[in-house]
Amino acid sequence: MMDEKQKKRLLWQVPFLALLIVGTVLIIRQQQSMPYQHDEGFVFGTVYSITYQSSDNLKVDIEAELQKVDDEFSMFNERSTVARINRGETVQKSDMFNEVFELAQTVNRETNGAFDITVAPLVNAWGFGFKHESMPTRQQVDSLLKVRDQYDFSAIAKGYGSDVVARLLRKRGVQNFMVEIGGEIVTQGISERRLPWKIGVTKPTDDSLSVSGELQTVLNITDVAMATSGNYRNFYYKGGRKYAHTIDPKTGYPVQHSLLSATVLAKSCAVADAYATSFMVMGVERAKELLERHPELMVYFIYAKPDGTNGVWFSPSLKSKIAD
Repeated sequence: MMDEKQKKRLLWQVPFLALLIVGTVLIIRQQQSMPYQHDEGFVFGTVYSITYQSSDNLKVDIEAELQKVDDEFSMFNERSTVARINRGETVQKSDMFNEVFELAQTVNRETNGAFDITVAPLVNAWGFGFKHESMPTRQQVDSLLKVRDQYDFSAIAKGYGSDVVARLLRKRGVQNFMVEIGGEIVTQGISERRLPWKIGVTKPTDDSLSVSGELQTVLNITDVAMATSGNYRNFYYKGGRKYAHTIDPKTGYPVQHSLLSATVLAKSCAVADAYATSFMVMGVERAKELLERHPELMVYFIYAKPDGTNGVWFSPSLKSKIAD
């Protein structure tokens, strides 16, 4: 039998548990009835799309954060920090600039130079990027390989921008969201359908006009960032040979290997963005070697097989995220 102390304790616990249950039910109902906001716009020379569950629309605040990133890293903004540095101006570097610059340097070391924010002159020389020039000679390539004073954060800025927006949403208490800037994505929680966010991986076909929307697979992802890099949209043919926009920073020439598309999942989108670009430089086998040192990264590679068909390789840890 219970003594008086046990009875008093039970009498106190029952109403407390009842209040806890009622409070939990009310919170769940409030979350279920709270609308999802849908914001779209243009930034970094591309489009963004952000879906988030909030009673308030945060587009003004979101665009203010994106403007900060644009003011640091945009190649389309003549007054951005990177544009001013490239013109030889003396610039006081912000904490944001230093954060991304240091991450770029870290990935450069980890990939043995495959990720390089100074490769822009070579990208331009091959007819890609922001200037369109004729195909370079070997001497011109050798000369440009020695030039390392021009920065281009295009392969990391969109991912970082997605991270910045995700930080803002978390700070505002938003629990469910999907941020996408030019294909670089951060997700958290669940979608409007009360399911994990479903993100498609595009099938790599020669599609320079981006009109083909055929998907290779769909991934169920949440609480993770995702970025994809590929050679199937920005390319041209000359002399019967295909030249894609991924330039090897060491050789100065467009890469010539079987990897067509690299999708990377990581804790931050800037990291995923940088490694996706790196893997397109490295190719499948070198990328696999790096992944042995970085098990925290998950990848989905699409590559060309000798018979002309496409093959797929993905991290074993990614298998559970592939939608049926």
